[in-house]
Amino acid sequence: MKIAHVICTFPPYKGGMGNSVLNAAIELGRLGHENIIFTPAYHGALAGEEEIGLNTKVIRLKPLLALGNAAVLPQLFYLLKNFDIVHLHYPFFGTADIVAIMTILRRTKLVVHYHMDVVGRGLKGLIFWLNQFLFLPVLARLASRITCASLDYIKHSQLSDYYVGHKEAFIEVPFGVDIEYFSPGIYPRTPIILFVGGLDKQHYFKGVEQLIQAFSSIAKKNPLARLILVGSGNLEKYYKTLAIKQGLNSNFEIISKVSDKELVNWYQKARVEVLPSVNKGEAFGLVLLEAMACATPVIASNLPGVRNVFRNKEHGLLVRSGDVQDLAKKLDYLLKNEVVAKELGLAGRQWVVNKYSWQRVAKHLEEVYLRILYTPKKIVKPTV
Repeated sequence: MKIAHVICTFPPYKGGMGNSVLNAAIELGRLGHENIIFTPAYHGALAGEEEIGLNTKVIRLKPLLALGNAAVLPQLFYLLKNFDIVHLHYPFFGTADIVAIMTILRRTKLVVHYHMDVVGRGLKGLIFWLNQFLFLPVLARLASRITCASLDYIKHSQLSDYYVGHKEAFIEVPFGVDIEYFSPGIYPRTPIILFVGGLDKQHYFKGVEQLIQAFSSIAKKNPLARLILVGSGNLEKYYKTLAIKQGLNSNFEIISKVSDKELVNWYQKARVEVLPSVNKGEAFGLVLLEAMACATPVIASNLPGVRNVFRNKEHGLLVRSGDVQDLAKKLDYLLKNEVVAKELGLAGRQWVVNKYSWQRVAKHLEEVYLRILYTPKKIVKPTV
């Protein structure tokens, strides 16, 4: 098969959407399928083509217009041809419309992966609402299938109404993790609370502000504890200022640039990885898989989609979304109970090995594509 993947962000930009497409495409390439990833040339990446794996390359296109992670790529009008499958990763403002038009004109076999709801405030929130009301239902109807990391998330998402009447169109395809690369570290672990994620306005929903507030109460009782934020973005200065106001100093650090190897080292050193997201902008949490693969226990918000990545009290702990006191209580518990943290971490590692390898994900996607291409169309008998 020849497959086009269309996505708004891609490495070197740090983010779960791009990393998931990168790894899935590489594994599909190893299965013998040709993969071309179309993405905007921004966030430090130059326009052009790059081979990234067997049968797999990325084409970075210079956008006509770009704002945040939105971009208009009119080149796709002539580039998206002669593909067996076009897999659009939503949200992608500015380009999802182009893909929709191409689907109508060329009768493309379109798969939409619904990564997350898009939520915002003020004028941005109004634009997002209009997109949800006017465009999203059209895109859903154009798709041959809608893939998602979690049906639990879909049931509570902006597509929930469509899901009720079209359950057969949705297929759960969880993200994966490289279980060889992300591997367990040694014990005992240092009392490090680790957060990995974007520190920009687009990722305000990650709950970093609430995490800093929760940690400030822990730091007063546990001077050895450290909070490490691994990520970058235009909110770094704001978070540093907030940390200082909360009385944090040497026990708080933002590490904005890390190599993949350094990221693994941080997971292996940490006592716990935390994902304290505050709303449905968080739909899964790839960092949870990476941490569990390193035998690091996790703490995450009890949100649709996120809560199904692991089993509460078996591989980590769920917290009430936005509840600073609940977050502080459970972080403090794992810092004080290293034996429990180790047990959760080792169980999480086994959970990931059994369920979330990229090889398993690629085989599932392959089955989805083949089903779309080769399932006979139903013959509708005329009524008399």
